[in-house]
Amino acid sequence: MAGIIGRKIGMSSFFNEEGKSIPCTIVEAGPCFVTQIKSQENDGYSAVQIGYDDKKNKKTLKSELGHVKKANTQVKKVYVEFDNDYIKNDDQGKSVPRDLQLGDIIDVNLFKEGEFVDVTSNSKGKGFQGVVKRHGFKGVGDATHGQHNRMRAPGSIGAASYPARVFKGMRMAGRMGGKKVTVKNLQVLKILTEKNVIILKGSVPGPNNTYLNITN
Repeated sequence: MAGIIGRKIGMSSFFNEEGKSIPCTIVEAGPCFVTQIKSQENDGYSAVQIGYDDKKNKKTLKSELGHVKKANTQVKKVYVEFDNDYIKNDDQGKSVPRDLQLGDIIDVNLFKEGEFVDVTSNSKGKGFQGVVKRHGFKGVGDATHGQHNRMRAPGSIGAASYPARVFKGMRMAGRMGGKKVTVKNLQVLKILTEKNVIILKGSVPGPNNTYLNITN
């Protein structure tokens, strides 16, 4: 599973050849730099670590500066590991695994228009929410008047003498959102190579400017 790190720009509309409007998400994907290559012999597993989005050196620990110095690149804000099975096209146009080296660049050309990708990110955090917003409860009898102090209450949460406790998993108020979410099978509608932009069909988790992991 190969992938790239991107940043959510926002949502828009994409018009296909038939003139149909399709909701889409615009993502700035890469360029990412290979900052470490892990092997079975040295690390116990094979993986490629890539970095995205430059960070100022004065805000960086010396250990991190030494880490990226080996790859001869700038310090990055985000580092993610992917399986070492990146693909390239050989002289005959066949797809073969890439032999990545430190400092190599991975860009939007990793993907093709029309293929499907998975996007992983942190969803929007909504803080501590009640049962109406968090679980879709409708309040007391769907009423709109009266019982002002009970309208959005959760109601009974369990029996008294038996079992004398609340079962785990009971739908109650609590923190909502802010979790790692993966949306699968989003179609790549358009790739703008010169701008490092991928246009994906549908929505992806998180607010604008959040970092995304895109895998194929």
